[in-house]
Amino acid sequence: MTADPLAPLLALADIAPALEQARERFDQALGHRALRRHGGQVAAEVSLRSAVASAALEGYAREREAVRAGTVTETVVQGALRVAGALPGLSELWPKAPRQALARLHVLAARDIVGEAELGRPVADPVVAARLDGLSGLVAGGTKVSPLVLAAVVHGELLNLRPFAGPSGVVARGAARLVLLSSGLDPRGLLAVDVGHHEREPEYVGSAGAFATGTPDGLRSWLRHYLAAVEVGADQLTAIGDEVLAAA
Repeated sequence: MTADPLAPLLALADIAPALEQARERFDQALGHRALRRHGGQVAAEVSLRSAVASAALEGYAREREAVRAGTVTETVVQGALRVAGALPGLSELWPKAPRQALARLHVLAARDIVGEAELGRPVADPVVAARLDGLSGLVAGGTKVSPLVLAAVVHGELLNLRPFAGPSGVVARGAARLVLLSSGLDPRGLLAVDVGHHEREPEYVGSAGAFATGTPDGLRSWLRHYLAAVEVGADQLTAIGDEVLAAA
């Protein structure tokens, strides 16, 4: 039997308990009363906030209410909104054809930003191609670790590789959310992890750089950050649920 390539990550110091804590925080948030009758409204708000956070991490920080009102027309913000809106429809394709799903995410994120010839096409680099193949193998069933760990690896690897021209961070964050949706851990898209990344942006940037080193300490730094962002995302779900109930 082939060993799980991501299993060693769970042996890194503090990762297993951090993973358990993050999952418990999300499970608690999923018990919110607002989800019984207003689940669609909550999911739509999570999607909006995730898109706003992803665009901000790409260097386009804009007020959420202005984005909601439709007065922000910048291409990166609009691309992040398109990606967020498309994720539920891509969740079945993702584990079957991850390269195809990534191409679709790039088309959505980079429309009107890069040339037509570049849309949906990764850069012509054999190293990038090989690593995308490896990542695709993991997504298509090559690991049995928690979806939270797989999402962190997908996110970190795509941030590091930058396989597509333009706003590749938006693609990376969308792909990580696709892991959570398609795995069944978060099928309704309720976990606003990107809000956690934005709230902890200096740590996000630093730990992503550490991940790129490939060292145990670097991988641990990124996983610790990702799981902390999951907790922020779970708390965001609770906050949104409270707001929805208060307005009902």
